[in-house]
Amino acid sequence: MRIDATATVHPSAIVEEGAVIGPACSIGPFAVIGPEVTLSRAVTVKSHAVVTGWTEIGEETVIFPFATVGEVPQDLKFKGERPRLIVGARCRIREGATLNTGTEGGGGVTRVGDDCLIMTGAHVGHDAQIGDRVILVNQVAIAGHCVLGDDVIVGGLSGVHQWVRIGRGAIIGAVTMVTNDVIPYGLVQAPRGELDGLNLVGLKRRGVERAEITALRAAYQMLAQGEGNFLDRARRLAGETDSAHVREITDFILAASDRSFLTPR
Repeated sequence: MRIDATATVHPSAIVEEGAVIGPACSIGPFAVIGPEVTLSRAVTVKSHAVVTGWTEIGEETVIFPFATVGEVPQDLKFKGERPRLIVGARCRIREGATLNTGTEGGGGVTRVGDDCLIMTGAHVGHDAQIGDRVILVNQVAIAGHCVLGDDVIVGGLSGVHQWVRIGRGAIIGAVTMVTNDVIPYGLVQAPRGELDGLNLVGLKRRGVERAEITALRAAYQMLAQGEGNFLDRARRLAGETDSAHVREITDFILAASDRSFLTPR
């Protein structure tokens, strides 16, 4: 066990032998820190939170009461191997959230990027790969092996099926079940998850130029109404576009995937 001299540990907290507690960390009452946990600089673990497993927490991340971070995966194939969980810097993991480690068959590592907000009761399943600045609203469930790009927002009480990819900048409405891949900058809503346009509000908030937004809107129309099937349209679009944002969408569609796509309705 290595606890930096500048860290604060409440007397009722349990820090197991082998844990590494960095400078300026704060561990609240009745929190539990497991023997393979590393807390970077200025991490806060509030009362009754549990951080366990082979887990690394990035600097200035705050873990709120009753969150469970780094427990073993909810996977019947798990046989006690030693997978990891890596959480980035400046994340907020709110009350009752659960983040599981990876599995041997899924790459062995669950990752959460920087500046993420994982709200009350949300779940990040084994081997999920979560980008930067992702927001998972209350009670969201991200299944195993999912990939969420940067700046994704998933609305409250929504679920994402295992192996699904959600592209950068997409937004998922509340109370939505997502069973197939979502293109970058897509807008998904309805109980069974329908692709219903582009996340234009998010694009504007991030300062994307008007010309790029215009190109994205034209590309979306081509994907919705062009000749051939969805992949045919994406291939044709890839050969015609000069837009970096549109190229991101076509690259996403033409990449390998374990699921099909939500397509424009």
